[in-house]
Amino acid sequence: MKKLKIAVQKSGRLNEDSMKLLKDIGISVDNGKDQLKASARNFPLEVFYLRNGDIPQYLRDGVVDAAIIGENVLVEKGQDLTIVEKLGFSKCKVSIAVPKSVKYTSIKELEGKRIATSYPNTVNEFLDKNGVKANIHIINGSVEIAPNIGLADAIVDIVSSGSTLFKNNLKEAEVLLTSEAVLASSPNLDTEAKAILNKIQFRIQSVLKGTSNKYVLLNAPNNKIDAIINILPGMKSPTILPLAQEGWSSIHSVINKNDFWEVIDRLKEQGAEGILVCPIENMVL
Repeated sequence: MKKLKIAVQKSGRLNEDSMKLLKDIGISVDNGKDQLKASARNFPLEVFYLRNGDIPQYLRDGVVDAAIIGENVLVEKGQDLTIVEKLGFSKCKVSIAVPKSVKYTSIKELEGKRIATSYPNTVNEFLDKNGVKANIHIINGSVEIAPNIGLADAIVDIVSSGSTLFKNNLKEAEVLLTSEAVLASSPNLDTEAKAILNKIQFRIQSVLKGTSNKYVLLNAPNNKIDAIINILPGMKSPTILPLAQEGWSSIHSVINKNDFWEVIDRLKEQGAEGILVCPIENMVL
């Protein structure tokens, strides 16, 4: 039976989040320490543990069929590759940072300056778009120390919490792009591999929908049902069940977590009681 070959980052936070996602969609992977390849026990899948920066070329060459990879890496090295699904984790920014002592007001101030980065293509594209010419120094590793040792006037690097910039007396000056983990595919997928990838995507979408919503159960007087239903979006429509207590019903629905507290406040104003909220593991629509 054919197996889909999927690449994930060899180590680090993206690796951990990627393997958790595979577990959440019901795929069990026997990955021992320092393995470069592992097979799933219950799904036609092989996982390849690779350096993040190498993954776009492996996708392009068809060595792997798909990958869980940072969107920023695709912008830098794989703009020709297809993003199948945005995954919502490992969010970060690719930003220009300058020393705290520098008064920065415009990208034009980087004209003729030295910029250290491991994202030269991304930086050059951004500078060209803004009509700025600068000297790019390509560094793989600790880019943030470049201004402190006199190697560069500014850097471009990944920013998550900003703590690394703070420790190195740097401040964020411009955001070039925002990024998150994505599921990407090879342009060389055959029909069997595409079918397996579609199954993985379906499972991922179910998990993502589940994590972005909450299941809510509440009790309400029957004369308030119409008003409460107008507040609850539901998947199609809320479920209404009569309670043993005459004149009351139980209403079940789904709320987007971003609207959660606002919806709950409105429900209480309309007489909802005994509101119970539960997490959703998966939503299959």
